[in-house]
Amino acid sequence: MSALSPSLPSSAPAAASLNAARRSRELAELADGGAVDVLVVGLGATGAGAALDAASRGLSVAAIDAHDLAFGTSRWSSKLIHGGLRYLASGHLDVAYESAVERGVLMERTAPHLVRAQPFVLPLTPLVGRRQAALVQAGLRAGDLLRVSARTSRATLPAPRTLSAVETRHLAPGLRTSGLRGGLLSWDGQLSDDARLVTAVARTAAAHGAHILTRARALELSGSGARIRDELTGQELRIRARAVINAAGIWAGGLVEGIRMRPSRGTHLVLRSEDLGTLSTGMHIPIPGATNRFVLVLPQGDGRVYVGLTDEPVEGDVPDVPTVPETDIGFLLDVLGSALDLPVHRTDVIGAFAGLRPLLDTAPPADGSGTTGHTADISRKHAVLTSPDGVVTVVGGKLTTYRRMAEDAVDATVAARGLTAGQCRTASIPLVGAAPPRALASLDAPRRLVHRYGTEAPAVHALGAADPALRAPVVPGHPVTGAELVWAVHHEGALDESDLLDRRTRIGLVPADRLAALEAARDAMGRAPVHS
Repeated sequence: MSALSPSLPSSAPAAASLNAARRSRELAELADGGAVDVLVVGLGATGAGAALDAASRGLSVAAIDAHDLAFGTSRWSSKLIHGGLRYLASGHLDVAYESAVERGVLMERTAPHLVRAQPFVLPLTPLVGRRQAALVQAGLRAGDLLRVSARTSRATLPAPRTLSAVETRHLAPGLRTSGLRGGLLSWDGQLSDDARLVTAVARTAAAHGAHILTRARALELSGSGARIRDELTGQELRIRARAVINAAGIWAGGLVEGIRMRPSRGTHLVLRSEDLGTLSTGMHIPIPGATNRFVLVLPQGDGRVYVGLTDEPVEGDVPDVPTVPETDIGFLLDVLGSALDLPVHRTDVIGAFAGLRPLLDTAPPADGSGTTGHTADISRKHAVLTSPDGVVTVVGGKLTTYRRMAEDAVDATVAARGLTAGQCRTASIPLVGAAPPRALASLDAPRRLVHRYGTEAPAVHALGAADPALRAPVVPGHPVTGAELVWAVHHEGALDESDLLDRRTRIGLVPADRLAALEAARDAMGRAPVHS
């Protein structure tokens, strides 16, 4: 099978299906005391990626999370697969190149159904001086050279170019015309949804034999396993393992001594598309007074637009779900107002979300206060650390490079524990639903479903065709149907309404929509999974 061959037929086989029955069965197997080769703690992108990497090397794997797939930072991103331009500008050439390579892997090999090219316009307003515009344009050309060095084809990511004022306004009609000189057009990778990527990685790991167990909290970790608690029953048990990988993200320091984190908050606003005019591209809006910082305007194709993001240090205890302060909302609205002709008010913000970047604090405090400088200055390069008792912790990095982070973590684990394993293969393993663009285009299913489910889209669509009650959107004005909720219960490991509304779909990003969809979610939970 080539790297671009469809990974699965259009109906989901039991090997890749996650559901409550499978979870119960596999948890019982682990409770019987048999040891696995690798235990992974954390089922965000990196943890799910480590489970897939280890399982595809022939190792037996259990991967656990105290909550759900993509519960933490992995679901709060800008939904972008970045090519590393920001890191190139700051001189981190290794991080920039790694990002460009991993973007190409996702777009051309492992997840072309989930990641596609997204155009962005940077408007040349009076707030963008000619020198700054020249620097940005040089950066975009350098970013295109990164694409070449990463061997990503021009067909996948078109070339950047300059735009006239007329072209800029055509692509982004909401921009203020006064003083608009034109724009800069660039391209990057856009995810249909970050939580869906994590779900696809976890299901692909399951198809390779990994035990994927949500609602299983690690209480104690050691190099030989973990004491865990089933959060559904309260039962405690011991999972024995020959090696342990701590991929708990911002919570990693609570499981292994000596890991010191410096979380950084990234906030996004959720707006209705009509509030910003008809956008056919995303936008980079320069932050007034900053040289190389921008606010992103990100159309989602579901009637919503995300606007973000901030980079603010967070002190104190790490919450399960970060709150969004009004200062972040005001800042993002102010930057929007610097470029748009259409006024966007606080009452237009229908939702907001914040994620905490799991940054590793490696520098000693400069003043003995226990804090370092701005989190924007902390490297986004990931780190793999091994504790004295052999637990391998992977922290830092970003969503785009999750696969490489997982590879490095498994490499370190295999070496530290002397495991017999093959080489990493994940750069050529298609995720569940993946297929070449031509094959995806020929599927008999709505394009929106193809962009979210790939080759499984016809099966999801067929659920609605077979049952009219599942055919309609569950919330007026939002495209998610009842069939998608049922699919998530049968095949994607959703165990409750929150899993459905807040992660398998993103209905929950708008509180009013979440409330309206609760009844449909409860109905979906009552439909028994097809596979056990």
